[in-house]
Amino acid sequence: MAIIVDKVQKRKDIALSCKELVFQNGIHNLTIAQIAKTAGVGKGTIYDYFKNKEDIVFEIINIMIRERNIILKSKLETISSTKEKIKLFGYFFYSEEDRELRQLYKEFISISLSTPDERMIDFQTQCFEGYYSWFEKIIDDAIANDEIVPLARKLIRGLFVFGEGIFIASETTTIIKDMQQEIENYTDVIFELIEVKNNV
Repeated sequence: MAIIVDKVQKRKDIALSCKELVFQNGIHNLTIAQIAKTAGVGKGTIYDYFKNKEDIVFEIINIMIRERNIILKSKLETISSTKEKIKLFGYFFYSEEDRELRQLYKEFISISLSTPDERMIDFQTQCFEGYYSWFEKIIDDAIANDEIVPLARKLIRGLFVFGEGIFIASETTTIIKDMQQEIENYTDVIFELIEVKNNV
């Protein structure tokens, strides 16, 4: 009787077995031979599950983002302050617990910019839309609860992409010295402007 292989699980297992290899070598110095050896499979098997080494990075980051989303959702449920919820989205760009995912994210962005792949662009778009709708709901709830002014809705996209912009600037220049401070200061100032002031 033939053994039935769960291809989705096998793809995930191969990708995760190579996670440390990607961290150590980076995508540009990684070879299919190294991947196959680390995963304990033949090179042909790698190509049965992945188009190329970039596809493996895509799978790893996909898995890690799903895991992170579970944690993020749990943390958001414990925070009552809208400002702190917004800051939590920026936490990814400097926290120690997200260091590995951030490293992979840099690899992913590098691949996406240098060799755009329709599947990667679709994935990036889905991530953006997913996080953005999450972010948008937080702001809409705060407006509905009269915590922040309705005009704040026009700032959502700018607020949302700020962290990524600061992250890229910190990785490509010497200007940003403290990511956490930059994100927190910016968020504090924005909330000074948009919070509803109770006249006593």
